[in-house]
Amino acid sequence: MAKLQIEGDDSVLLRVTHSNLKTFSASVRFSLQSTVESVKEKLWKKCGTAVNSMSLELYDDTNSKISDLTDDFRPLGFYSPLDGYRLHVIDLDPSSITSGGWLEDTSLVEKYTISEEAYEKLGGTFRKFKEKIVSQNPSAFEPKVTDSYMEDLCANIKVGDRCEVEPGEKRGVVKFVGRAESLAPGFWVGVQYDEPLGKHDGMVKGIRYFDCPPLHGAMVRPDKVKVGDYPERDPFEDEEI
Repeated sequence: MAKLQIEGDDSVLLRVTHSNLKTFSASVRFSLQSTVESVKEKLWKKCGTAVNSMSLELYDDTNSKISDLTDDFRPLGFYSPLDGYRLHVIDLDPSSITSGGWLEDTSLVEKYTISEEAYEKLGGTFRKFKEKIVSQNPSAFEPKVTDSYMEDLCANIKVGDRCEVEPGEKRGVVKFVGRAESLAPGFWVGVQYDEPLGKHDGMVKGIRYFDCPPLHGAMVRPDKVKVGDYPERDPFEDEEI
């Protein structure tokens, strides 16, 4: 269910989809004062469709179409979007980089192939190198992950710390630090993101490590986490003035 806008709240969090990019879905925050044209400019940077080739449709949280955003000079707020609504990008350019599936379907890319027999005849390949190393040290390529993997990196990470997670500089708060029996060996950090950029609500493979709203939770390795002064972002910090 879409969340009602709070009086004085002049931003909205919309789910963005794309006509050509079938697997593309992103939660993007917009100012309600932004014109439709500036919304398109922001979306161009995220999905690659040129502003003058972009048509926008607004859908509510039941997937019912609300409106076509046809007037580039109207503010987004004119169309009364609410948090959780969907903004659908339609690419009108048949020669767009987003068309044909090239950005998603790697099977469309011609790949270099070589027969097994020809590869065996080559010198200096990784396979030959690996065979040599393994013959000298059989344990060289065995898995090195232990129960104490990355434990040292958790020394300065505590539950309640504000943090930033790579990739993507996602911000949130640390909710769990330790081993996770349902995941790979070693130490993990559970994070509640400020926005719905996660994968779960703190439960992973039937085991609950912490509590948070749906799609706000993530379990990441400590080397991806930086703790410190990482307050919640101003939703307009990347808006052009």
